[in-house]
Amino acid sequence: MEVDSYRFLPRSFRARYEGPPRLPGEEEPVWAPFTARLAEARVALLSSAGLYLEGSQPPFDAAGERANPMWGDPSWRAIPRSARQGDLGMMHLHVNDADVKADHEVALPLRGLDELVASGVVGASADTHFSVMGYQEEGLEVWRDRTAPEIVEVLRDERVDGLVLAPV
Repeated sequence: MEVDSYRFLPRSFRARYEGPPRLPGEEEPVWAPFTARLAEARVALLSSAGLYLEGSQPPFDAAGERANPMWGDPSWRAIPRSARQGDLGMMHLHVNDADVKADHEVALPLRGLDELVASGVVGASADTHFSVMGYQEEGLEVWRDRTAPEIVEVLRDERVDGLVLAPV
């Protein structure tokens, strides 16, 4: 099935975002082979919905995004495997948050991953999952140089075999 990422966006977005220029050093596609058997692998999730733990983590920077709509907060939030419906807030001005607030599984399918683990399809769910704010037009270098390496460090420390992107 083909996904049309621009179906619900203004037509002008397609030309702007469909073929973004690569940053220096990113001429070739990044590819990391998945060598573990999925049934034995530890898997983490990464959502681009701007999720955070309500009451214990700061939300993503709404003021910065309002001041510059082409900017997205390049920080990240650790979401524990134990997070339940109602534990998460969402801050992302480019995404309608109604569906995500009604059901977190829309943006971070923790219970869906638990079901795959219980059925033996996936070996284990990571202790820590992640949320970032999508829409990183002006923050790609920070994301590449700081955000992604910090997330990778946690993934390595927790011996995670694979990361599934849950984009919104």
